[in-house]
Amino acid sequence: MPVPSPHSPDPLDLPLKLWLARVAHGVSPSSLALAYADWFNHALASPSHQARLSASALRKWLAWLAYARHAWHGDCPLCVAPAGNDKRFDPPEWGRPPFSILAQGFLLQEQWWQEAMTGVQGVSAHHQDVAAFATRQWLDMWSPSNFVASNPQVLAETWRRGGMNLAEGAANWARDAMAVLSDGPPRGVEDFVPGRATALTPGKVVFRNSLVELIQYEPATPKVWAEPVLVVPSWIMKFYILDLTPGDSLVEYLVSQGHTVFMVSWRNPGSADRELGMDDYLQLGVMEAIAAVRRAVPGARVHAAGYCLGGTLLAIGAALLGGRRDNPLASVSLLAAQTDFHEPGELGLFIDESQIAFLESVMAEHGYLDGRQMAGAFQLINSKDLVWSKLVHEYLMGAQSPMTAMRAWNADATRLPARMHSEYLRRLYLHNDLAEGRYTAQGQAVRLDAIDLPMFVVATQRDHVSPWRSVYKVLGAVRSPVTMALASGGHNVGIVSPPGGPMADPQASFRLASHGVGQAPADPDAWLRATAARRGSWWPAWSKWLAGHSGARVKPPALRPLLDGGAPVAAPGTYVLQK
Repeated sequence: MPVPSPHSPDPLDLPLKLWLARVAHGVSPSSLALAYADWFNHALASPSHQARLSASALRKWLAWLAYARHAWHGDCPLCVAPAGNDKRFDPPEWGRPPFSILAQGFLLQEQWWQEAMTGVQGVSAHHQDVAAFATRQWLDMWSPSNFVASNPQVLAETWRRGGMNLAEGAANWARDAMAVLSDGPPRGVEDFVPGRATALTPGKVVFRNSLVELIQYEPATPKVWAEPVLVVPSWIMKFYILDLTPGDSLVEYLVSQGHTVFMVSWRNPGSADRELGMDDYLQLGVMEAIAAVRRAVPGARVHAAGYCLGGTLLAIGAALLGGRRDNPLASVSLLAAQTDFHEPGELGLFIDESQIAFLESVMAEHGYLDGRQMAGAFQLINSKDLVWSKLVHEYLMGAQSPMTAMRAWNADATRLPARMHSEYLRRLYLHNDLAEGRYTAQGQAVRLDAIDLPMFVVATQRDHVSPWRSVYKVLGAVRSPVTMALASGGHNVGIVSPPGGPMADPQASFRLASHGVGQAPADPDAWLRATAARRGSWWPAWSKWLAGHSGARVKPPALRPLLDGGAPVAAPGTYVLQK
């Protein structure tokens, strides 16, 4: 019987903490308070910082007044340009006064607050980042683009349509509010059910345990490479992002290139699974899947690939198997997967002792963290695109964003068992045990330098979840020859980057370089400067690499009925349909 987690919250604390969680949408008020207290106390004791801010405020005020005076008389140089990823004021309507004056005033204010929240001597780096991030979120609420009277595009649309856009926007808001209050799915996701519109690559479930189903896909070529490919997706998402729609499916592409593909599909856990931990996910999700693939394709070693946290878990498993003469793995591929969490990007803003303890209290009620609560953190990280642009587009302009396969998948949230979620936040993110050699699994020490198999590592340039420089660190941690690919795009779109099909991006590019053991540059930016960009998708490069580390082509293996008690279930299986 599992031993209860040592970090279980006190039952007496739960009512208050659960109320706070609902009010604060899962963000620890104590974590924010500590960050702002650290900043405020040190800023108060720093007259030099106060003087710099006063001087900066005066310069910005005078620059804005000068701009406001000259903007009415024609072209006038901007006081400040938006950040490269800020598209709010790009439309030409924002280039004319008075709206250009409003936009410049807002951007100057944003710039001043960034100066105010950073560079205060004595403030811890984490508290500085948290306070600066929270301040940016607060300022973004008051952007002139978010209000009818100060957004020229909304005003023009309101005049053109006689205010119908605002009425339709109110209807859109009411529809979304009802979906949130009723805990229902967004409109349109019913058109993208796995097995009917997504996850359509033919196959069968050939293995099942209490945590995963293993899908074997049907061959699409007369002969296949001798070594099968096992894909381990993250358990915080449904697997079918990698088998999205015909033409946009990584699984479909690999099968078309002569690879025998197996996919792990995680079960959506419930309250009874609260004590499932990282070791359970490793054993049931990785080790047993590898063993099942070996039974399905006897005598063949396995090309194992892991996406996001699935890649982290696969790296742990590969390290435990490393150095063995009977190692069942032929290679390891990590797709947007971190093994070093020292610099986890903006997601690290939500990782400290206060925040984790707060989440543990939230999870104590049901024994799991609902995936929608985690989705809220991702929305905050990219709020300009995921929150405020939606407000303008759907609630002020009155438009309706069409549901897509990717958006429907993103809304198909999964739950995370309390023990596992606490363990991976503490051991991986907070303490960075895996990279620093303190991680243990199944009673054994896990050392990444035990991995000596050929590796293919993919990172994406605009990844907010697994920043590419953090992903790159695995090159210095393993004793493997590594091929590194850096793809354009973000955490999802950069990985789902088909060479053709509806989602194919004509602007897609990637960088690719191969390195012998210990030969990759230690500095990721040095690697970036030395590696030329190539147009197109990275998928063909990976397929070619897999083929180059495979044996001869052979007759496709049969889809064997490995399940106890009956014939295999057709793909995408049953676990992926659980709500």
